[in-house]
Amino acid sequence: MHRRAFLSSAAVAALLGLVSQAAKAAPLGKVKDLGVLRVAVYKDNRPWSWRKDGKLVGIDVDLAQALARGLGVRADIAELVADESADDDLRNGVWKGGLLGFQPADIMLHVPFDRVFAARNDQVAIIAPYYRENFQFAAVKGEMDVNAAPDQYRGKRLAVEIDSIPDFYLIGTAGGALAKDVVHYPGGAEAVLAVTQGQADGVLASRAQIDAILHDTAATNIARRTMPLPAFTSTGWDIGMAVKENSRNLGDAVEAILATMTGSGEMEAIFKVHGVTYQKPRAG
Repeated sequence: MHRRAFLSSAAVAALLGLVSQAAKAAPLGKVKDLGVLRVAVYKDNRPWSWRKDGKLVGIDVDLAQALARGLGVRADIAELVADESADDDLRNGVWKGGLLGFQPADIMLHVPFDRVFAARNDQVAIIAPYYRENFQFAAVKGEMDVNAAPDQYRGKRLAVEIDSIPDFYLIGTAGGALAKDVVHYPGGAEAVLAVTQGQADGVLASRAQIDAILHDTAATNIARRTMPLPAFTSTGWDIGMAVKENSRNLGDAVEAILATMTGSGEMEAIFKVHGVTYQKPRAG
């Protein structure tokens, strides 16, 4: 916080009074008093948070329930519709609320754990990295060599989430030679499903999406690339959580719970239920 060079004694007293009130109304204390932890998760974000037969399920849903139990409260899980950027999502989900009446949550899951991103979002504290994500290419066995150079994928149906990093990569790689072969889907999970259902030959999606869909469909005819994609700039990223800047005591409590879950194997077990191989974050 920027301070003026000189403050009157009255102003100092008023400031101290506000600090005292803030301490009494600490976010962790509020959560405890209300007996509810409001958690924001992304809508339609399989396998993290999505609707199956009308029920909200997923890794982040299970994690939200576990965090609430650790705090001795119940979880109120709210589905957040993704906006144009992750910065907008933090504003809508945590510190201000959405224009369509979305009430800010106490904590938001599935937030990029990144220093540059955190620095430009000073209204929140980004905490508790809990998974390391990356992209992977997969394809129907016999249809294409998953480890071949991308320019050899010409003429194959390549599924991606629209307006995503995989989308931009495949459209631009090999001098745009694959642009006509790219087939767009609303999400990465839908793109992976298209391959398992014979509607596409290959897919570039997140490892978690591929893990989960192959687990849920019991597909055995899909091969996964083991070599890095040439000139693919994304080497992976850590996923964490966000609380309001003035809710760091809640963040501290959540990080302690997360550390216990990771050490006990509970975190890995949550991922296993959804068919996803747990990968520890590099941060933290």
